[in-house]
Amino acid sequence: MSPAKRELNSESCTVKTFGDRAIAFYSELEIRGKMPEGVEVMNPYREPGVMSVIGRFFRKFYRDNRERVILLGINPGRFGAGVTGITFTDPLRLEKNCGISNSFTKRPELSSGFVYEVIRAFGGVDEFFGHFFLSAVSPLGFTRSGKNLNYYDEPALEDALKEFIHATLKKQAGLGIRRDKVLCLGEGKNFRYLQKLNRETGLFTEILTLPHPRWVMQYRYRRRDEFIREYLGLLKSL
Repeated sequence: MSPAKRELNSESCTVKTFGDRAIAFYSELEIRGKMPEGVEVMNPYREPGVMSVIGRFFRKFYRDNRERVILLGINPGRFGAGVTGITFTDPLRLEKNCGISNSFTKRPELSSGFVYEVIRAFGGVDEFFGHFFLSAVSPLGFTRSGKNLNYYDEPALEDALKEFIHATLKKQAGLGIRRDKVLCLGEGKNFRYLQKLNRETGLFTEILTLPHPRWVMQYRYRRRDEFIREYLGLLKSL
């Protein structure tokens, strides 16, 4: 390769943004291993309409190389990221809060409702996404008999996903994620799994936890303002 071409390639690598790397990550997401019988994988990133949304979202909010703290949920659900491809973002919030029009069915999702209340209280989408990256321990979701399934709900599924989860979390850490702290959304099984995974990979220095948005909305709805304050207290300390 000529010196001129080497210089051009070097420059093209350095100008890539966080958003560019995220778009590439999602475009390549795939589970190649065999799933347990009856388990279906939701992979919206195979749809051109979803990848169009991914492109618009990440070019709007992540067009820089600033490091972000990653917030890790469990895995996408049928009415949030399973539709839009954007973690904790249903079609309603994608359009109303993020300003990204879409043709998806405008069905609300509980977790998304809580997360965007937190985002609004934090200062809005530009401020929030300038500091944080929403994702999940498993960036692809699952269903059985048409219902959401968490990656840890069945031992056979958890075992089948080990390689995929390890590999994709390492790739996400390479997008431009801070390694000193990771925020785990979910204080039970998701936290225990992430603790074990982090002992094996050493990706993050410290794991912090917050209650999962769906748990708040489903079981502590009347006290959600308390949990919004808990989220804000931790997020603003980072």
